[in-house]
Amino acid sequence: MKHLLFTIFLVISCFSFGQQKEDQNNFFLAETYFRQGEYEKATQIYQKLYEKSSFNTTYLNRLITCYQETDKFETAENLLKNKLKENPTQSFLYVFLGYNFEKQHLKEIAKTNYEKAIASLNSNGAYGGIIGRLFKDYNLLDYAILAYEKAMESNENSNYNFQIAQIYGEKGDFKLMFESYINLVDKNENYLNLIQRYASKYITDDAENETNILFRKTLLRKAASKPKDEWNMLLSWLFAQQKDYGKALIQEKALYQRSASDLSEIFSLGKLAFDNKDYEASENCFNFIDKNSFLKEEKIEANLYLAKIAAATKNPNTEKLFQALFKQFGKNQQTIDLQVTYADFLTFQKNQPEKATLILKEALTFSKSKFDKGSIKLKLGDVLVFRGQFNKALIYFSQIQTQLKGSELAQQARFKVAQTSYFKGDFDWAKAQLKVLKSSTTQLIANDAVDLFLKITDNEPVDSIPSGLKQLAKAELLSYQNKNAEALKEIDNLFSSKEILINGLIPGEVIYDDVLLLQAKLLIKQEKYLEAIASLEKIIAADNQGFLTDDVYFLMAETYNEKLNDTEKAQEYYQKIIFDHPSSIYLVDARKKYRKLRGDTI
Repeated sequence: MKHLLFTIFLVISCFSFGQQKEDQNNFFLAETYFRQGEYEKATQIYQKLYEKSSFNTTYLNRLITCYQETDKFETAENLLKNKLKENPTQSFLYVFLGYNFEKQHLKEIAKTNYEKAIASLNSNGAYGGIIGRLFKDYNLLDYAILAYEKAMESNENSNYNFQIAQIYGEKGDFKLMFESYINLVDKNENYLNLIQRYASKYITDDAENETNILFRKTLLRKAASKPKDEWNMLLSWLFAQQKDYGKALIQEKALYQRSASDLSEIFSLGKLAFDNKDYEASENCFNFIDKNSFLKEEKIEANLYLAKIAAATKNPNTEKLFQALFKQFGKNQQTIDLQVTYADFLTFQKNQPEKATLILKEALTFSKSKFDKGSIKLKLGDVLVFRGQFNKALIYFSQIQTQLKGSELAQQARFKVAQTSYFKGDFDWAKAQLKVLKSSTTQLIANDAVDLFLKITDNEPVDSIPSGLKQLAKAELLSYQNKNAEALKEIDNLFSSKEILINGLIPGEVIYDDVLLLQAKLLIKQEKYLEAIASLEKIIAADNQGFLTDDVYFLMAETYNEKLNDTEKAQEYYQKIIFDHPSSIYLVDARKKYRKLRGDTI
C-alpha cells in the first residue's frame, strides 16, 4: 500500500512539474512575441495561460495590453467587467478598465474608473501597492502618488514614501522627492544608506547645483523641526559629495559630541579629504581624533596622516614631527606605515635615499605579515629606482607580485615594473606589464597604466627613426630623482636635436605636448614661473583642443593664483575650464577657486 501511494505521489509530482515547465516555456514564447510586437500570436498564448491561472495579474496585464494593441477594446472591457462582477473587492481592476477607456480617448469615463480605484483604498488599503504600481506603469504619476498616500492613510503601518519619492523624481519635482526620502528615513532609520544611493543620482559635486541646494535646505528644515542624528549624517554625506570636507567635519563633530564612542566616520572623512588634497580639513580631522581617541592604534594612524600632511605641504618641522612620533610610539610593528612614510620623505624631499634604505631594512625586521613586508619592499623598490639601482628594484617588485598574487600591492608592483622599464627605455616590457594592468580592479592603477601605455604607443620610434621617447623617459627619470636641472638639460637637448626635430618633435604631436608639460613642471619647481607659463602657452598654441588642454589651463591658473598672485589671469584660466571643459576632473576645484577670487561667498 505504501509503495502504491508513493507511486501515485510521484506520478502527480512529475505531471505537476511537467505542466509547470510547459507553462514557463509558453510564457517565454508569448513574451518574445509581445516584445516583437506580434500581439495576435501573443494573445493566443496569454489566453490559454490566463484560463489556467486567472488569479495571475501578469497574465491578465499582458492579455489586456494585447487586446488594446489590436484594437479589441470591447473584449478587454467585457473581460474586466466580468471579473469585477465575480469579485468586486478586486478594485485594482478599475485601473485596467480606466486605462482601456483612456486608450479610446474616453477620458471622462477613464477618470471615473481611476477614482473608483482610489476610493476603494478608504476601506481596503491592502491593494494600495498594486494600484499605485499600475498607475505608475501607465505613467499616470499623479494618480500613483494619490494611491500610495491613500494607502498610508488607511494603514499607518504601510510606508510608500520610497515609491512616492521615485515618482516625484520622474516628474522632476525634486523638492517633494527629497521630502519623501527624508520622511522615509524619519519613519525607519534603516533606509539611510538606500536614500544616499538614490539621492546620489541627483546630487553633484557642485554646491551651487539646484538639487544640492534643495537637498540641503530640506535637511536643515527637518533638523530644525525634529532634531535627529540621521540629518547630521546626511548633511555630512552631502558636504563630502561636494568636497566641502570642513563643513562635513562640523556635522561629524556634532554627532560625536552626542555619542562619544566611534571615530570611524571622522577617520574616513579625514582620509577622503587627504586623497583630495584638502590638507587643512584632513589635518583638522586627524587632530580631532588624536585629541579624543583613547586607543593607541587610532592615535598612531591619526598621527601617520598628520605626518603625511606635513610632508605634502612641505612643513619645515616635518623632520621634527617624525622624530617626536618615533619617540612617542617607538619603531615597531605598529609603526611600520609611519616608518615607510618617513623613508619616502627622506628620499623624495630630503634627498637621503641611503638613510631611507636603512630605515626600510630595519622596518623589515619588525614585519610579521606578508602585506607589511610587501608595502616595505614596494617603497624599497621606489628608493632603489631613485638611486638608479634598477635591477635590485625590479627584484623587490617581482617578489611582491609572486608573494601577493591578485592583491592591490601586487598590481602596484606590476605598475612599478612597467614604470621602471619605461625609465630604462625597455618599452616592449613596459607595454607587456601595462596591458595586464589596463583592466586592473583598482581604478587609479588602471588609469595610470592606460596613460603610460598610450604615451609609449603614441610615441614609439618607427623603423629605428628616433622619436624623442627615450629622451623623454630619461628626463622623467631625472625628475623622479629630483635632478631637476639635469632633467631640463635633457629636454633642451631634445628640442635642439636636429635628427629628432626632423623626424618627430612637431607642434601638435603628443610627445611635443608631454615634453613641454614636463618642462613647465620642472621650471615651477625651480620657481621660474614665467618661463613655465611660456612652455604651457606653447602647448595651447600648438593644439588648444588636445587631451592635455584642461591640465595645462589648470596648471596655468594655479601658477598665476598661487605663485604670481595675478588673480585676473588666474580667473581667466579657471573660467576656461568651467566653460570650455565641463567634463574636466578639475572642474569642481576650478569653479570653487574662481568664485573665491571673484569674491563670492563659498
